[in-house]
Amino acid sequence: MKDIKRYSPVEFKVTPLKTENRDHWDVVMEYHNEGDGPWLVDLCHRTRLDLQTGNLDAKKPFGITIPATPGQSVLENGLLVNRMNRIQSSIYHLAGDAIEMPGETEYTDVTESTVFLAIMGGSVFSICEKLSALDFMDKNRETPFLYQGPFSHVPCQIVTLSRDKEKSGVVLTCSRGYAKDMVDAILHAGEEFGLKPAGEKRVTDWINSL
Repeated sequence: MKDIKRYSPVEFKVTPLKTENRDHWDVVMEYHNEGDGPWLVDLCHRTRLDLQTGNLDAKKPFGITIPATPGQSVLENGLLVNRMNRIQSSIYHLAGDAIEMPGETEYTDVTESTVFLAIMGGSVFSICEKLSALDFMDKNRETPFLYQGPFSHVPCQIVTLSRDKEKSGVVLTCSRGYAKDMVDAILHAGEEFGLKPAGEKRVTDWINSL
């Protein structure tokens, strides 16, 4: 019997320095010559769930209270929970031990059908403003906060996790089919700022610092 192999739709043309095999994914922890930032990180192996129910306010995924207002997000214990609308929430596993799929039918695992990327470090918002008219630095909104809109002309969910100087960063998801074009667009936009691919360790350290 052959082992299951899961593949990320994201491909960086750089050499991994350290990898781990985790839940049938080959996860790059670190690349050669990552530089000092900003960085682009492939998180497609990290679990993403959609929760949809007419009684959303009664739900507490993984013990976390869903924000009351659409566009609000909360980060707790490595899990990011985003209020999308009256009946729908998205959940991103960013750090920590693996999570198990809840037993309730209202949850859908969208990990395999979507791209998941982090853009982090200095100049991240200068990069983002070349790809979207959305204001990821909106000072009137408390971080983390969610946008549902176009990024590089692609429908996305984008969450600003931090606006704090070198801790600045966003995570975004979109349909898996856009992976190559999305990565190419972000790397091209970030070229003048020294944007480089990085491994998951950068995100783990970042999340733990917030």
